[in-house]
Formats: sequence, C-alpha cells, structure tokens
Amino acid sequence: MPTSLIVVDDFLSPRDAHGLREAGLRLTYPEQQGAFPGRNSLERLEIDGLTDAVSDLVREPLAPVSPLQSHAKFRLTLAADTGRAKVHIDHAYWSGILYLSRPEDCRGGTEFFRHRPTGTDRAPFDDAELAAMGFASHQQMHREIIERDGTDDAKWELTMQVPMRFNRLVLLRPWLWHTAGPAFGDRPENGRLVYLMFFDVRKPGAAAAAR
Repeated sequence: MPTSLIVVDDFLSPRDAHGLREAGLRLTYPEQQGAFPGRNSLERLEIDGLTDAVSDLVREPLAPVSPLQSHAKFRLTLAADTGRAKVHIDHAYWSGILYLSRPEDCRGGTEFFRHRPTGTDRAPFDDAELAAMGFASHQQMHREIIERDGTDDAKWELTMQVPMRFNRLVLLRPWLWHTAGPAFGDRPENGRLVYLMFFDVRKPGAAAAAR
C-alpha cells in the first residue's frame, strides 16, 4: 500500500522552529534566473537528525539526494517574484517542505493537480505507463506536460491543497503534479519562507548522511 503524502504538524519543537526561521532570515538570497519564482539561500543549513526522523516517518531508510542541489536550503518567495514554470515534478524519491512563514502571514499551500489531457495526477512510473499516456520517452513527456502545459491553467484541475502552517512538514512523492502555491509578502520577514529537503532510498550498507 504506497503512501503518497504525509503531513506532520509541529515537526520541530517551538524553540527549534523559531530558531530555524531566524537562522533562515539571516542567510544570503542571491538573485536567480531560475524556472520558479523566488530565491534559494546560498548557504545550506543541516538539521541534526533530519534524515533519521524522515526515514522513521516514511518507514524506509532514506539518504539526501546526491548531488544535494537544493536539499537543506531555504527558499524565500515574495509576491512580486515571477518565474517561467508552475506545475512540476521533482527528481527524488521523497520531497519535503517545512513551512516557516509566520502564522499571521501564512496563506495558500502546496497544491496538487490532475493533468486534464492525460487524466493523470502523477508522472508515469515505467515505459508501459509512458506509452499508455501517448509518449515515446520521458523527455517527450516532460516537454509536453511540464514545459508546455505547466503554466497553462486550463490544462490542470486542482485536486488538493495542503494549507500552509508554521512548522508544518509536508512530505510528498515528487512524481505528483504539484506547485508551491501562491507567494506573498514584500520583504523576507513577511514572505513565503520554507526549508527544502529531497531524499532518495538509502543504499544497503550505506550510512545516512546528515543523520
């Protein structure tokens, strides 16, 4: 019985959650010309015991993705930020978002969609599913669904939203069609601030990094 979504409220202790938020606000957020609105922190901040805690939640051994890319970085998005992409998938086995915006600023949340032309709520797992959707390769699927349709609201039906709440952890299967939801705020203190995490299955005999 596969699990697609796990929501954990009050993931960190109140002291640790507020401390993490304050640490995130002190980091550097350089301008980026990326596909999505917002900026990642230049610095990476590891949370002690995070990999083991998430492994316990999903009930399988995990390790941070390699290369780390955005894992253990903060993302700050303000209302005025723009990007070229919207609905997407991630390259991982589990994705995690820890909401760190102040309670009075929280709005929206992580959104999940059904792709109207294919009737799917996720990317195909194998070649048979890929063919059933009418694609010859994963590259073609990505071009036609993510790159072409990703910003076309008419091609998507919103199926679910996990509301943003301070210190709420959302663990999701990254092959689900999803978006970050709306951005807000006009400065770091009242903007959309999240802590990102991306995991793969831990290989047998390998120790978990950043346990």
